[in-house]
Amino acid sequence: MQRTYKTPVLTAGHARTMNTEPIRFDTKIAVLLRADLETWQRLNVTSFLVSGLGTQVPEVIGEPYEDADGVPYLPMFRQPVLVFEATKETLTTAHARALSRSLIRSVFTADLFATGNDRDNRAAVRAVPTADLDLVGLAVYGPKNAVDKVVKGARMHP
Repeated sequence: MQRTYKTPVLTAGHARTMNTEPIRFDTKIAVLLRADLETWQRLNVTSFLVSGLGTQVPEVIGEPYEDADGVPYLPMFRQPVLVFEATKETLTTAHARALSRSLIRSVFTADLFATGNDRDNRAAVRAVPTADLDLVGLAVYGPKNAVDKVVKGARMHP
């Protein structure tokens, strides 16, 4: 499904009009979550997975925001983040596909639910061989067609 996003354009006096020029992205940001996670875990995992993307791929970050009163806000991703869910097996397959395509990725393992800081998180992932990671989440970024192949078999998160 091709989505079209309209960009707001500010004109004199801050009146808002909509630019009808479609914005299409040749890249995709996708998060794949294991289907058996609790709601709070899904939100937590998604937040952690996408948190590093802008530091490694600065072009995914748009411009800072500002409201009509001039109050500034942080910039966010320039494009949508698509969230999918899948079985543990599909997630493992997606991880292998992401690795084979050398896509930019982040992982969240079940072990990270028992840690409380970045140092312990990194140690928990480092302690487990790639093939044995108990994945509960995966984020990938790259060319649209490559990301589509990675998440094949998953479904959009409800």
